[in-house]
Amino acid sequence: MQNKGLIKFFAIIFALVCIYQLSFTYVSHGIQNDAKALAKGDTDKEVAYLESMKDSVVYLGYTYGEVSDKQINKGLDLEGGINVMLEISVKDILHGLANNSTNPVLNKALDQATKNRQGNQDYLDAFFIAFDDVSKGSVKLASPELFTNRIMDQAVNTEMTDSQVKAVLRKKVSESIDSAFGVLTERIDKFGVVQPNIQKIGETGRIMLELPGAKDIDRVKKLVSSTAQLEFWEAYKVSDMQNFLMAANQTLVATEKKVDTKEVKTAENDSIEKLLGSKDSVNTAKKGNNPLFDKLMPGQSGPVIGIAAAKDTAKINSYLKRADIRALLIGEQRFARFAWGKPSAGGDKDKKGTFVELYALKTNKDNVAPLAGNVITGANSAFDQMGKPSVEMQMSAKGAQKWEEMTGKAYREQGFIAIVLDNVVYSAPGVTTGPISGGNSQISGAFDVTETKDLANILRAGKLPAKAEIVQSEIVGPSLGQEAIDNGIMSSVVGLLLVSLWMIVYYGRAGWYANVALLVNLLFLFGFLASLGAVLTLPGIAGIVLTMGTAVDANIIIYERAKEELRAGKSLDEAVKTSYSWRGAMSSITDANVTHVLTGLVLLIFGTGPVKGFATTLLIGIFTSLFTSIFIARLFLDNDIRKGNVVTFVTGMSKNWFTNFHFNFLGAKKFTYIFSSLVVVVSCISFYVNGLDQGIDFVGGRTFQVKFEKSVSADAVKEELEKTFNEAVDVKVFGNDSQLRITTKYKVKENTVEADAEVNKKLYEGLKSHYSNDVTYEKFVNAYQGKKLGIMQASKVSAVVADDIKTNSFWAVLGSMAIVFIYLMVSFRRWQYSLGAIAAVAHDVIFVLGIYSLCYKFMPFHMEMDQHFIAAILTVIGYSMNDTVIVFDRIREYLAGKTKGNFKEIVNKSINTTMSRTVNTSLTMILVLLIMFIFGGDSIRGFIFAMLVGIVVGTYSSLFIATPVLVDTVSAKDKDRIEHEHNDEIVAEKLK
Repeated sequence: MQNKGLIKFFAIIFALVCIYQLSFTYVSHGIQNDAKALAKGDTDKEVAYLESMKDSVVYLGYTYGEVSDKQINKGLDLEGGINVMLEISVKDILHGLANNSTNPVLNKALDQATKNRQGNQDYLDAFFIAFDDVSKGSVKLASPELFTNRIMDQAVNTEMTDSQVKAVLRKKVSESIDSAFGVLTERIDKFGVVQPNIQKIGETGRIMLELPGAKDIDRVKKLVSSTAQLEFWEAYKVSDMQNFLMAANQTLVATEKKVDTKEVKTAENDSIEKLLGSKDSVNTAKKGNNPLFDKLMPGQSGPVIGIAAAKDTAKINSYLKRADIRALLIGEQRFARFAWGKPSAGGDKDKKGTFVELYALKTNKDNVAPLAGNVITGANSAFDQMGKPSVEMQMSAKGAQKWEEMTGKAYREQGFIAIVLDNVVYSAPGVTTGPISGGNSQISGAFDVTETKDLANILRAGKLPAKAEIVQSEIVGPSLGQEAIDNGIMSSVVGLLLVSLWMIVYYGRAGWYANVALLVNLLFLFGFLASLGAVLTLPGIAGIVLTMGTAVDANIIIYERAKEELRAGKSLDEAVKTSYSWRGAMSSITDANVTHVLTGLVLLIFGTGPVKGFATTLLIGIFTSLFTSIFIARLFLDNDIRKGNVVTFVTGMSKNWFTNFHFNFLGAKKFTYIFSSLVVVVSCISFYVNGLDQGIDFVGGRTFQVKFEKSVSADAVKEELEKTFNEAVDVKVFGNDSQLRITTKYKVKENTVEADAEVNKKLYEGLKSHYSNDVTYEKFVNAYQGKKLGIMQASKVSAVVADDIKTNSFWAVLGSMAIVFIYLMVSFRRWQYSLGAIAAVAHDVIFVLGIYSLCYKFMPFHMEMDQHFIAAILTVIGYSMNDTVIVFDRIREYLAGKTKGNFKEIVNKSINTTMSRTVNTSLTMILVLLIMFIFGGDSIRGFIFAMLVGIVVGTYSSLFIATPVLVDTVSAKDKDRIEHEHNDEIVAEKLK
């Protein structure tokens, strides 16, 4: 090996750099462990301690903040926490850029874009298509009623074409999404988790937030989805609206169906009356005759015009939005806007429900608030005069002037000012001491200290440019994260030991060299991850364990070639040089790893979240394993050659394994074609009859992993939950009988915090009978509390995101096959090689899908089609190609060399002489996958099973599908020509 000294130098330098990079992770974890020990489970204390250490120098002149930035972070599935994907409403942004135009063409195009948007299509592209379809040239985007307005700040004028306006809109939408990203970043930075991660996903309008260690689920969702549209409005007094309410009720009496006229006294009615302090507030008579007042208890004085149970607000809203009811508002009141206050409990919350107050805001025809949140320059949590938590706000000079005018008017007229955030009235105070100057104001209400901190944080960060919907989320309890770490470490250690033992048993002294190279490979791999600031996830650990299998592949190919050269009578020095040459093992290694890299790149491009982590680890592992296999192990072999040591690449046990193989693989093709055809037919029938167990990644929905106190019946739980949700619910045992995986599509199209909370509450109500009384709703949804029972993990994927994932998965599989087809055709210079490889891969994919379709209903582990499954399929494609390329490379070598025989004989001999390579590379992978399947944990068992089946089937297809297809597609004329050229080369070689 030339430049041996240079390679040693680089290997040592690279190892030292990796150790240096990993030292930051070691130091950072030490400080974080100290924080956890000090906090004793109190997250606020833990975060406060780490914040106090942020600027302290802790290691080699670096502060803790700098050290933590250089560490390998643990992902959500290892640390526990919350992952949320938000989608900023591009529809709302466009509507805002059009100055909330009521133009029917615009609004129809917006609605049509929402309805017709295809998987993986940007909303903006869908809108442009819809607008062209709806307008048919009758309305220009640059028209004054659309995008030529003050909001666009002269960026669009009436002379511009639609194409020019579209370019401007793209820029404006992109700026709005960037603004949203900045607002969310500031909110999250102040939230208080150890290593928050936020990233914008291309130009899709989607933003991914990952908060490892976060525990309060509802708090996080409110924090990130709140638009923070703060407005100050004058509010009507109840006396102003009494006549309207009476008239509205009378109108509804005539149109609404009457109910039982008997007086009904419910706990809720009693509670509302207690809140109002009177039982005579409704001077209309009995319940049942008054559609509005049966649900809304009118207020007595002040700005609260009524109080209702939270469950009745939707019905009351439908009443108040009716055209005939709105017509009853006369004069200035015709612009009145009704808004609900912040929910509060009336009496015993669990028994009597939650109640909300109704307000009427004095709006105008433009519905523009006299004072908005853009005047807020500062906000902080405080306490009001009664000692209750509140939020104090400071305004700009312009805002202060307007605030003084509004409070002065309210003082003179004994009126009220409603402080409205995201259309919720947080308070509506009167002004009793005169106009308020200086721009200071206060929001008070039914808050706790945490809520005021979050509200102040939101107001400081500013409002989002449009509503943000949670289209995908995942919640992992910390105990589940720790279990994943334990399983990951166990599978890694056992896998490493087994692969190492096999290499020693099979290759003896050379096997030890391969193991040293493997250890160096792991050092390089982790060093790379640390230098990239990567986040380590459970699929990432799977990628590392798989790297152990691939790391020895190159060594196996080299060692097998060296054995052949030694058997041919060459010296150790000659055998090693030939093995490491291009005509030896290097061409096979290159082709095998290039196909592997190509499938990994497809994973990286089309994958999301955990799949990207898996692909990143796998790609890095391929390059580090190539370096260590080719150079590190070679250093030891060259040292043996220099010292005259004997290296045989075998042991007494493995000496005759897989040698002198003379099986007629091509002769068996009829049987293998029939068998494979039957498998494909049965699989296709199963696809039609059984289908596939498509996970929420592909169809949308919510999945919960729920832990019970004792064993439960999945069928019984399914029946109970279907009554609660009033629709089909999927319930499966997950791991053991005390843990279930529950999937529902209930309200999956609603991406609001309220909808998520409703689903959680219904789930709790449906399962409450299986828990003791001390497992409250809060403990159930936050399984880190109490006995670690309840929701251990929760995932949600909206239908739109599911459609995108499905589209990406389709293109990932198709794209990887197309790319590899082109590469093999270029590398082997014959399309028949590519066709044989693709036929084998297509066979493998159908085989694995067929197994999943046939078995998912009764297997003891989940076999869902999800992103992890697609990662497994693409990995199978890579390894199937790997095995096939090894055989094809030998065929190419024999056709270009001195091997005697016709085309079929040469192909058969090529397969037989590579059996040792094929079996060894597959066996090491199967060993590792079996260990991961046994010890890796329930969450990745289905993922590993797909790869396990795929590797076995891939080995079969490379021997019995790929090569027969290659032989059958080469024409007789080409075979004669190949044989003629081949025999001419042999004769020419003999003449030399």
